[in-house]
Amino acid sequence: MLACRLEATDFFFREELMIFARSSLPAAPDLPVRHRSRPVARCAMRSLLIASALLLPFAAHAGRAYVSNEDGHTVSVIDTDKFAVIATIPVGKRPRGIEINEDGTQIYVALSGLPKCPPKMPDEECAKLGRDVKADGVAAVDTKTLKVAKVFEAGSDPEQFDLGRDGRLYVANEDAATLTVLDVHTGKIVGRVKVGEEPEGVRLSPDEKWVLVTNESDNSVSIIDTHALKEVKHVVVGKRPRDAAFTPDGKTAYVTGEFDGSLYRIGVPEGAPVERVVQFSKGLLPMSVRLDAKRNRLYVSTGRGGKVAVVDISGKPHVVTEIAVGARPWGIALSKDGSRLYTANGPSNDVSVIDTATLKVIRKIPVGASPWGVVIDE
Repeated sequence: MLACRLEATDFFFREELMIFARSSLPAAPDLPVRHRSRPVARCAMRSLLIASALLLPFAAHAGRAYVSNEDGHTVSVIDTDKFAVIATIPVGKRPRGIEINEDGTQIYVALSGLPKCPPKMPDEECAKLGRDVKADGVAAVDTKTLKVAKVFEAGSDPEQFDLGRDGRLYVANEDAATLTVLDVHTGKIVGRVKVGEEPEGVRLSPDEKWVLVTNESDNSVSIIDTHALKEVKHVVVGKRPRDAAFTPDGKTAYVTGEFDGSLYRIGVPEGAPVERVVQFSKGLLPMSVRLDAKRNRLYVSTGRGGKVAVVDISGKPHVVTEIAVGARPWGIALSKDGSRLYTANGPSNDVSVIDTATLKVIRKIPVGASPWGVVIDE
């Protein structure tokens, strides 16, 4: 081996390797001391140390993305260094909303026993096609074992939710016009709040004093006090609001309006003023929205528009560019360092990875059937 042909004359290098060996490698077998001075033994030890040092970065926990596959009833686990699926986790029926806790030890996935029906079909008609009430819940998945550890009861037809630092899940129950609040530490429901019709998007403010719920059918946003667990404002916002994103100070939120192709800005908690700040190109149906605070940008998925719209909010909000990503992008997630944006593209059964510096798609990763949501642990 090359390492055996090199003389370890650099004292510093040899010392660093020995420190690494003592702190990181398993205990060496009890060899007679006289063997350790032989050239072959010295060569073997140097080779082992160098190989171990070179392999160390690959032994560390790689970055991961977790993707909920609505029709596949699974979660795909992506190695974000290799851009490849490394595991597939069966979780239950119709997994959609997905979040990860702060220490990355668990992901939570919303499950629904309501059949997948056309968007315009009322929930009561959809339920007649054969509803499995027992399938409703939120699954907790251990990210070490990659297995479902528990399924929490979280009201009927949970679709999206947000996760507080205190372990509370705020879950939208689409068919019940309710927000269910679940404590994952105890597994108990601590409250229910009546909201508007067909609640979908759920977003906590940075200080977690407020939670916004976008109500599709009555074109409104509920602003909820998380301490009192009650709605303090019911704000009419555009047509079919889908998702929301807060500014870092928590005083402003941006809300997507699917049916009028718009982006709105509202004040929190007063709910006013309501301003339409962006009108998207024809055919773009704004869905999920994520804030890139470092760049003063919003990233907006556009459903059947097949693109991600990039909105500059440093001054007057305006669209910087539109990035074609795949068929019907829905859930999106931004890496912690803001360098990559991931989009779940439902009908094309893949995830697109966008370089946020160049605003170009750098990779497409095949996942399960109908990817819906995505979260990142990097």
